[in-house]
Amino acid sequence: MVRRHMYISGDVQGVGFRYRANYAAKGLGLTGYVRNLYDGRVEIEVQGDRELISRFLGEIDAGSFIHIDNIEARDIPVVEDERSFNVLHSY
Repeated sequence: MVRRHMYISGDVQGVGFRYRANYAAKGLGLTGYVRNLYDGRVEIEVQGDRELISRFLGEIDAGSFIHIDNIEARDIPVVEDERSFNVLHSY
């Protein structure tokens, strides 16, 4: 199990990105959160199997109006007691 912290840039705000991420994460059994940032990027922390996280990103990028230009990602410590994936308010 891994936890990835990501900043996603591109056409990712105002196109249903957070809700698509929420749906994909829950469908794959991943935990974490997604939120819009004031600079136009989206922040995601997602936790689970590395292969499932790759599938998660593929499912999000397949959205009709979503276009990911860049992903800045790094592994961070796992949150042991986390049980869900959530859409958070903008930060």
